[in-house]
Amino acid sequence: MTSNETPVRVGVFGLLGAGNTGNNGSLEAVLDYLRREHPRAVVDALCGGPEDVAIRYGIPATRLNWYRGEYRTASRAGAIAAKALGKLVDAVRTAVWVRGHDAVIVPGTGVLEATLPLRPWGFPYSLFLLCATGRLFGTRVALVSVGAAPIGNRLTRALTRWSARLATYRSYRDALSRDTMRATGVDTSRDEIYEDLAFALPTPPESPADTAAPAGDSGGPPAPQGTVCVGVMDFHGSDDDRARAREIHRRYMEGTTRFVRALAGDGRPVRLLTGDDLDRPVVAAVLDAVNSPLVTAAETTSLADLMKEISAADTVVATRYHNLVCALKVGTPTLALSYSAKSDALMARMGLGAYCHPAREADADRLLEQFRELERRSAKLRQTLSERNLAAARRVEHQFTALTAALFPAAGRPHAPRETP
Repeated sequence: MTSNETPVRVGVFGLLGAGNTGNNGSLEAVLDYLRREHPRAVVDALCGGPEDVAIRYGIPATRLNWYRGEYRTASRAGAIAAKALGKLVDAVRTAVWVRGHDAVIVPGTGVLEATLPLRPWGFPYSLFLLCATGRLFGTRVALVSVGAAPIGNRLTRALTRWSARLATYRSYRDALSRDTMRATGVDTSRDEIYEDLAFALPTPPESPADTAAPAGDSGGPPAPQGTVCVGVMDFHGSDDDRARAREIHRRYMEGTTRFVRALAGDGRPVRLLTGDDLDRPVVAAVLDAVNSPLVTAAETTSLADLMKEISAADTVVATRYHNLVCALKVGTPTLALSYSAKSDALMARMGLGAYCHPAREADADRLLEQFRELERRSAKLRQTLSERNLAAARRVEHQFTALTAALFPAAGRPHAPRETP
């Protein structure tokens, strides 16, 4: 861009600044890219937590939804009417915001999935408004390294499919996501697979746990005896599990609590991690149930905080997707309490596919068996993660190169739409 050119107006969009560290980390990775590669771009956000985004990242931010109670269940007539009115107001607000931009980036996250409870008139509707008004006004909308998964609810599935079709640019964080969108009828022939955007974030300096003599396989040094990070989640199953959400949550809590109690009983220090503000009551419940000075809660507000905690640990057991990403990125042997296929795919891609345990059927005894096997192979797995992380970093680099070509085309080159719905 020359000094005579008008700065490109770029928006970022999503449930950003709303208490989820993974979403915020994805935003941070995109902002770092824009500041590094396109420093003259004028950037602002339409997001779930505008106050947090403005303070944390120093960009102007607008609230995603006009009705502030959008993500609370409406039971009274007044709340239901306000929520319905908000849908109409949001259509106008989104259109006005989109029209004021040359490009809008949806930074990663699982925007094309419903692996957690999700109503069609919530975020799926907001994403559809973004992509539809982007197509209407000629604003380039990019879904960047996003996740997708099969969706049971027909309306949610339709809104998600049309959002993807109307976007100018799409890329995915794994093959599973692209295959899912292809199965819904989206033309993915030009869509690439890269890596989760969190792999672009810097890792913390090496800690003593990284530089100490590692644990080995049979015949090598003894298994680790240091800190174990356990990432917990306010887990109630997916959007399709609403009828048995209470039972899923009970079983998850019982299995996780028994596992943490067993670690403390073996004399292992345990640090409880979260990935969303919603997880804090789960931490409190585990602390209360285990009641051991060896079990403490980490205060983390970013993926950088999570990586710092994890880098000082010997081993990680985690549920939330971006807890797993952080653990794998810093090279710490990790066991996934997996709640969806995306976690299984991530673990397999990083060479730890054998170390997944279903979160819906959390069994403390089986979890302990897998944990001990993981620790016996710690040294070899650290080496594997080191190699896989180099490949992941290259994939993210290629993602940003492709994004520049898609959103910042050479002067005078017409931009071809991706697909005619």
